[in-house]
Amino acid sequence: MLYREAVIGMRKVGVHFENCYGIRAMDAEFDFSNKAASIIYASNGTMKTSFARTFKDHSEGKDSKDQIYSDRVTIRKITDENGDPLPKEVIFVIEPYDSSYESNRVSTLLANGSLKSEYDEILREIDRKASELMKLLRTTSGVKSGLEDIISKVFTKMPGNLLRAFDRIKNEVYEGGEDLALSDIKFATLFNDKIENLLDEESVKEALEQYTTNYEALLDKSRFFRKGIFNHYQAGEIARQLKNHGFFQANHKVFLNSSDGDTKVETEAELEALINEELASILSDESLKASFDKIDRKLSNKELRAFREFLLGNQTLIPRLQTPELLKEDLLKSYLMRHRLEFESLMSEYEVGKKRIDEITKKASEEATKWQEVINIYNRRFSVPFKVVIENKQDVILKRVTPNISFIFKEKSAASVPVKRSDLVNILSSGERRALYILNIIFEVEARATEGIQTLFIVDDIADSFDYKNKYAIVEYLNDILAEGDFRQIILTHNYDFYRTVWRRLNLGRANFHISKSSDKITLTKEQMYRDPFEKWTSSADEADKTDMLIAMIPFVRNLAEYCGYREESLLLTKLLHIKSNSHELLVKNLLEVFCKILKGKNFSSELDNTQPVISLIYRVANRISCETESSPDLEKKIVLSIAIRLRAEQYMIDVIDDPDWVESINKNQTGKLVKRFKEDVVNKCEEHAELVDLMERVNLMTPENIHLNSFMYEPILDMASEHLSKLYKELETVSPSP
Repeated sequence: MLYREAVIGMRKVGVHFENCYGIRAMDAEFDFSNKAASIIYASNGTMKTSFARTFKDHSEGKDSKDQIYSDRVTIRKITDENGDPLPKEVIFVIEPYDSSYESNRVSTLLANGSLKSEYDEILREIDRKASELMKLLRTTSGVKSGLEDIISKVFTKMPGNLLRAFDRIKNEVYEGGEDLALSDIKFATLFNDKIENLLDEESVKEALEQYTTNYEALLDKSRFFRKGIFNHYQAGEIARQLKNHGFFQANHKVFLNSSDGDTKVETEAELEALINEELASILSDESLKASFDKIDRKLSNKELRAFREFLLGNQTLIPRLQTPELLKEDLLKSYLMRHRLEFESLMSEYEVGKKRIDEITKKASEEATKWQEVINIYNRRFSVPFKVVIENKQDVILKRVTPNISFIFKEKSAASVPVKRSDLVNILSSGERRALYILNIIFEVEARATEGIQTLFIVDDIADSFDYKNKYAIVEYLNDILAEGDFRQIILTHNYDFYRTVWRRLNLGRANFHISKSSDKITLTKEQMYRDPFEKWTSSADEADKTDMLIAMIPFVRNLAEYCGYREESLLLTKLLHIKSNSHELLVKNLLEVFCKILKGKNFSSELDNTQPVISLIYRVANRISCETESSPDLEKKIVLSIAIRLRAEQYMIDVIDDPDWVESINKNQTGKLVKRFKEDVVNKCEEHAELVDLMERVNLMTPENIHLNSFMYEPILDMASEHLSKLYKELETVSPSP
């Protein structure tokens, strides 16, 4: 393919988007020189879906746009390392979930090459001879299209079984004599939908039966003809044969045995006259003519006019219309007898190859095909209450048809039950349905690998809603993709746990990114968390410009102090997370002393003013972060904002409630209890504070546990967009200014 040559290497992919589904502007370069994949962490609503959708538009040759501000000019450039547009064929977008998606490349996965090559060669020769025969049969029968299925249905009751149909009747064709009554009749003259519907009518069946009874009675009375033994066709053929061989010219004579004695025939003319006279006497019988008139009355419409004309000239065939299926067989066999040499040549080729075909077919059923490999990958890795199987394995391998995927539902204590895909979808959980969707994705990936199609996969939150076992199965498969084909990946997720797992498992250090978002652009920033944020903070917290990291460590160290039995130190740090009577008195030097005691071996010499209150420092740093124009992905900044939000909200509610003893008695869930008291005791009495209830409840919802971090489980706060925290902090700042 031409596009493969255009993107060989695909070492770098450049992106320039403007006004693409909410992306105001984005410039990024993905360098695949050392890593075949990149992973991007982006909180919900930031850019993931828009990014993936823009790539999908490119892959489908569609224009992208801004759906809300349709008047904005959209620019979409996706280029390779040379600045050339990336061909649309190399891009494949894996969406989070698409219930209707089915890979259109499934049928391109081929079986064992040598096995299929031998099979194809045998069939190729058989097909060649079958084509030669069918060309002759189409001319003889007058059927221009669909003759193969007609023959197959007549002799096997199913379409698509031409060779099996021929095999079934071969002995009859080899040994039988040509049916002279049918030798010149076209199939379409006797059989089409109109005629077959007519023959199926009860009144027509009765008329045919009456005609046949009368005709057979007349044959029984005939001077020369005998029912089922010697009819006018056979007599006519004898006359022709005698003429062709000069029988009468040699002065030979023929004696015909009749009911009134032998009749001597000395010339060709006499024999032909006797035959025609006898046939005419039968057909002119009044009872037979009356029977034909009943049939004739049914042939009055335009569509059956040709059939009527045929019957008028071939009344001796009317009895055979009583059994149309048998007549079809006889008619088709008469065509094959006419082309006996070509038929015998085809069947000889078929018989020679059939044994080997059977051997190959059996071996193909046992062959571990690519399809089966996909099924094995899926069944082995994904935890779902069903197994996937292929029903038509032989046809998949040898006839290049699409696999017929079926599903077996299995409970531990119950028998396996086959289920349809539509029924299966209805009984699965959302995560299990997504796992079923992944099956088709695996087919697509494996097909592209087999065909050698260089591909850039855009993977958009593929593990969303999965349980952990299936989530890790996805991670393992993403890792397999890197080694399987000439593939590149840009993986997007809003789940930090998945992001971190992929980053580590796929060894994507320096190819892992966060998204920073401002009002006018989206920026790709290199990961700054490293493998352990706490390690980063403790090694950087003594730097003057890393004050936000020092503050972010407070909840971590508080948890460590609590776990290690440092009760006083734990209570002191708690007073920096919740407002207590002496919270504002705690100084930076007090904070550093606790850090040094809990984190032994760490030096926390700081250029900060050790005599300033910690809470004042927290507010000052939060003010700076909230004024930044770009949305920051940094964990430490989000923790600082969360701490400052809670402290400001609690301080405001404590001042309004004005009950120091009650506040001091709270030993857990302080923010929640303050909000409840604020609503119940204060708002009902003081209407001016009613509008602030919503603000305080949002504080309680957005920062309930985020700053009581359990060891290093910091994903919830990372998944929250920093602009939401900044906005909430600014709202609180207007009602609760810094002391």
